[in-house]
Parts: sequence; C-alpha cells; structure tokens
Amino acid sequence: MTDYSKAVAQFDAAIANAKDADAAFGALQALVQATVGAKLFTFMTVDMEAEVARRAYTSDPSNYPTSGTKPIRYDSWFDIVHKERQYFVANTIADIAKVFPDYGLINSLGCQSVVNMPVVIGGELVGTVNMLDVDGYYTPERVQAIRDVIAVPAKLAAVLARG
Repeated sequence: MTDYSKAVAQFDAAIANAKDADAAFGALQALVQATVGAKLFTFMTVDMEAEVARRAYTSDPSNYPTSGTKPIRYDSWFDIVHKERQYFVANTIADIAKVFPDYGLINSLGCQSVVNMPVVIGGELVGTVNMLDVDGYYTPERVQAIRDVIAVPAKLAAVLARG
C-alpha cells in the first residue's frame, strides 16, 4: 500500500491557508500530482439550473482557459457522471473521442486517458475534477487511489472555492 501521508499533510497545510478558489484548487492539483498524477488538471463547476458548466480552475490556461461557460450536453458521459454520480474513466483517445468533441486538442497535449470525478456536496453535483494523462494511465489502482485520497479533499476545495 502506498503511503500518501506526506502528500495529504501538504494538502492540509495548503488548504488551511487557501483564501480563494485558485488557492483551494491549486492545493488539490498539488495533491493529485503528488499521488496519482495528471498532465492536465481542471475543475469544472456545474449550474444545472442554467444548464452550463464553467472551468473554474486549470493547469493549462493557454489551451483550457477559465473564461466562459459551455452548455451541458446530455449524453452517455452525462448519464455516468451526473445521473449515476460515478467516475468516468477512458484510457484511450478513441474512448475520449466518443464523448469529448475537443479530443483532438486533448490528444495534441499528450493526453489519451481521463478520469472525471463527480464532486457531490449536500446531495448536489457541484462540479467535476478532471485528470488527464498518457494512454492507459488511469489503471484500476490509480482510480482507487483517486477514490481513497482525492475524493474528500476535492469536496473541501469545492466548498472553500464556493465561499
């Protein structure tokens, strides 16, 4: 079993001092990097009333800026993440292409695998943590580490970011 205690302690110290969304999600990104890894890390907020998602944090502002919103798409990804509140995992660019229209950009960044983790607070899906890396990266062991180490800190970061 991998010891994540140092990474969790560093997250704890960072989140204790976080005063805004960037600091909260930055602490979460550092935890992800120190535990499971991700070439690209984003946090998307969800507004189901307005039927839009907004990128609230990104590790790559040039290719995935935080400005603007995009409409919610009702597809198989939506069913998995929003309705079932399960993780969406794809480990090939072909599988990513089935649900993400920007798969060409994703692939050009060297990312061919993804985990989208729903963040649910008070019974409401408030956002998703999105982690992308090379082909085949998100093995069952890494996905389990995300469940064990990232899920609760993601909720804390989301609460802090909401103010």
